Order: sequence, then C-alpha cells, then structure tokens
Amino acid sequence: MSRPAAAVNLADKLSQFSELWSQKKIADLNDYEVKLAKLKGEFVWHSHPDTDELFLVISGRLTIQLRTGDVVLEPGELYVVPQGVEHCPLAEEETAILLLEPAGVPNTGDAGGPLTKAPELLD
Repeated sequence: MSRPAAAVNLADKLSQFSELWSQKKIADLNDYEVKLAKLKGEFVWHSHPDTDELFLVISGRLTIQLRTGDVVLEPGELYVVPQGVEHCPLAEEETAILLLEPAGVPNTGDAGGPLTKAPELLD
C-alpha cells in the first residue's frame, strides 16, 4: 500500500463499513499496519506471542479483559497489550477503534478459529 496523497480522515473511513470485528487496513507504517474496526460484544481470549498490540478508542467504550484485571478505555485513550499477554476485547456498545500491530498478525492471535480474518484494505 502506498502512502496516501492526503490526510486520512478516520470518521470518513469509519463511515465506509458497518461490519463488526472486521479489521480494515487504512495505512502502513514501516512493517506495521494501521487498522480500524468496529466492535460490539465479546471477542475471543487470545494472545500474540511475538508482538505487542495497540488499541486506541475513537468512539464508544472498550474493556480489554486481562487475566489480572480489566482495562477500560474511553474515547481518546489507548492501551498496549504486551506481547504474550492473554486478553479478550469486550464492547458493550458499538465501539470504533484504531489498531497498530505488525503486518500479518492474526486478529485471533494464538487462538485461531472461525473469527480469524485477514484485514481488508479500505481505500
């Protein structure tokens, strides 16, 4: 993916899709992907053995469940799940997030299963 010719408007990008738990790639940063997703409900417990994962809440509210306690994120807040830490995202209301992680990292980490999806490029 080449660099965009103009700034990326997150609200515009978010208006282009409605699917939940479906990551949409909006930019590349070195070997990383910048992705958007809309969440509602509970995902799957998983970890990423080889990388950290950054969650930034744009709208809504996200709880990142950890075995050691929950981290609750409001709009404008971010949390980095450390490499190898088991977590499970939970959104009681529709929540829009930005994710930053290395290219090719499965969304379900080491859990696999039917929720595993590659990110789709959002033009």
